[in-house]
Amino acid sequence: MHGSSIGATSIWRTLIMADLKERLLPPKPASAFNLKEVANRPSASGRQPFQGVDVLGLKKRGQGLRSWIRVDTSGNSQAIEVDKFTMMRRCDLPARDLRLLDPLFVYPSTILGREKAIVVNLEQIRCIITADEVLLLNSLDSYVLHYVMELQRRLTTTGVGEVWQSDGPDMNRRRGSRNFENVYSNTSPDYLPFEFRALEVALEAACTFLDSQAAELEIEAYPLLDELTSKISTLNLERVRRLKSRLVALTRRVQKVRDEIEQLMDDDGDMAEMYLTEKKRRMELSFYGDQSMIGYRSVDGASISAPVSPVSSPPDSRKLEKSLSIARSRHESSKSSESTTESIEELEMLLEAYFVVIDSTLNKLTSLKEYIDDTEDFINIQLDNVRNQLIQFELLLTTATFVVAIFGVVAGIFGMNFEIPLFDNPSAFQWVLIITGVCGGFIFCAFVWFFKYRRLMPL
Repeated sequence: MHGSSIGATSIWRTLIMADLKERLLPPKPASAFNLKEVANRPSASGRQPFQGVDVLGLKKRGQGLRSWIRVDTSGNSQAIEVDKFTMMRRCDLPARDLRLLDPLFVYPSTILGREKAIVVNLEQIRCIITADEVLLLNSLDSYVLHYVMELQRRLTTTGVGEVWQSDGPDMNRRRGSRNFENVYSNTSPDYLPFEFRALEVALEAACTFLDSQAAELEIEAYPLLDELTSKISTLNLERVRRLKSRLVALTRRVQKVRDEIEQLMDDDGDMAEMYLTEKKRRMELSFYGDQSMIGYRSVDGASISAPVSPVSSPPDSRKLEKSLSIARSRHESSKSSESTTESIEELEMLLEAYFVVIDSTLNKLTSLKEYIDDTEDFINIQLDNVRNQLIQFELLLTTATFVVAIFGVVAGIFGMNFEIPLFDNPSAFQWVLIITGVCGGFIFCAFVWFFKYRRLMPL
């Protein structure tokens, strides 16, 4: 049963991915009628397809339009074409924040909390999260499609709260159904607002992507390092060099994501700035409060002006309005401080969960780097040992050459053109060879003993 459920889940994911690719692929330039027919064609999942998709170019020439994928709070997705300045006004973002989302440039992982949006740049996931929608640059990258699909799945699951629990190195999520009447009025600790759900999916996608790359690197690294220790060759050394370069680059990326999450966890102001739903609720309450005060002022002026003299009524009404305004501001400030503290705790728990995941990936890469360093040290020891053996052999060879040179000296002396009685003795040649050989052997043994005495050679 478990195998069949896994197979059904994989088939369902494959169908959903195929459906997303079908909707994101640009239509064939046959005619305007065919384009319209393809754009309005219903998908297999029953959702409305993306409209106006143009993924072959991120910008249209002369217009500056970019294709974005928009996902709202209900999980509905749509492809829109918006230029840069319209997006800046729509999300209240400066131009430098939009440059972080440009795929033509490579920027380190960044999570920025702004007044009305959260700018997320985590590996392949580059998006703008607001209180009402998520905007991603339209792309056919598999990780972007997975992000859209997972975000839609979680958003369409209505009335579901997520409680995080730590189970060893893995993070398991328990979902409990709960019914709530108003999204803005729900302040339970297990509820995550829309922007935090979108941020959670982005963090999960980035951490999963980095962890999968680290696992693939581990699978490739350990057999290669073991092979290198058994056989040192130029090919194996080159493969290890490339592996170490990939490891350093991946470690830098994982370290940047970890530092970004840690920096957010250490700054309560940044975390409070990212609570977009709460800020939107405050603005709505403030707007409705001002509207009610204007209505109260008009009604109060019409009811009090008749029986009371115009000299004494305005100061009394001003005092009443001032006291009501002070009471309302104190109530709103106390309520906002409590909700801000709670929201910081929610976001801090969310960030801490993924901080543990990314820290585990970093520890995995650190262990792999230490293993590579240990392998390099072992190889250096082996090479030093071989080098020492070569030096010892060269020392013995030099000593033997010196002994052989003694024979050359004796031959040179007896090769002089002079006559001595020793030349008339028939056995003189044998005695010269014996005496020279014995002296050479004695000198060689003396050198070897001296080398061992000075520990220049192993005993």
